[in-house]
Amino acid sequence: MTLPTRWAVTGATGLVGNNLVRALCAKGAEVRVLARGAARRELEGLPVRVVAGDLSPGPLAELVDGVDVVVHAAANVWVGTQGREEMRRVNVEGTRHVCEAMVAAGAGRRLVQVSSVDALGLGTRASPATEETQPKEHEGGVAYVDTKREADSVVREFIARGLDAVFVHPTYMIGPWDWRPSSGKMLLEIAKGKGLLAPAGGNNFVDVRDVVNGIVAVADPSRAPVGSAWILGHENLAYLEAWTRMATVVGCRKPLGETPRWLGNIAAALMEVPLALGMKEGEINPASTRMSFLPHYFDPGKAQRELGIVPTPLETAFADAWAWFGEHGYR
Repeated sequence: MTLPTRWAVTGATGLVGNNLVRALCAKGAEVRVLARGAARRELEGLPVRVVAGDLSPGPLAELVDGVDVVVHAAANVWVGTQGREEMRRVNVEGTRHVCEAMVAAGAGRRLVQVSSVDALGLGTRASPATEETQPKEHEGGVAYVDTKREADSVVREFIARGLDAVFVHPTYMIGPWDWRPSSGKMLLEIAKGKGLLAPAGGNNFVDVRDVVNGIVAVADPSRAPVGSAWILGHENLAYLEAWTRMATVVGCRKPLGETPRWLGNIAAALMEVPLALGMKEGEINPASTRMSFLPHYFDPGKAQRELGIVPTPLETAFADAWAWFGEHGYR
């Protein structure tokens, strides 16, 4: 495929956005990014044009003007029940502003909506969910999940009005350039010896650089038709399996086993009490606890077959993330 020349990226300081920007710059593309505040260490030394601002109409109009591809990777990520209003403002209304800016800029550019597998329905390990799996009514209630689904609905509304857009649904991403850190926090916590008992759920894990390859591939209309959706993932693992493999890579104690589901349910119920009294929820909260016991198993076969994505071994992703964290003072 011929790489589009001019790219615009929201969420360029996040895990997938930063890896994407670095890959595009290495390929010689012209890259424009949206970033709040002054110069940031995540973008230091990169030949990018920074548009200062957030997901509001003015900065977005400047961001998308004259580009070939817009990758919307910005999102407010919080697995909990609090903060829903702010999450809707960023994830839903921010996406609407991106679409409006692209419509105003005219035809000739493609939107790659970086969604999440959480916007899809759940499968099982024996029968993983696909791009066509619809969420069941009870598979919601978490602000992040609900707002990512709403954001995708907004994009579909604009597709019906003529917007050229496609969807990618990354699974649990691991790799370098995780400045926050985001999903790499799991690796760091295990390295600290905190992963003694894994929750009894599971997830699909993928090297973030494979996700970047998928995003670049679907930017080509000849490979990904308007409105198409793509799960970008690799290997389905129970958390016990994933944590054991992470512990092996970083050289720390392996988990002892799984937390029983009944104990997880009791813990989640007990966490509800302080929240009912008005306390702010932490990262370990009823919603995140219950999510960790769900079967987040997905089938990435469509992208691997039709886009030619060759999965990177997870041990490589774990090792490269661990090395990057060491080089940048996170451990």
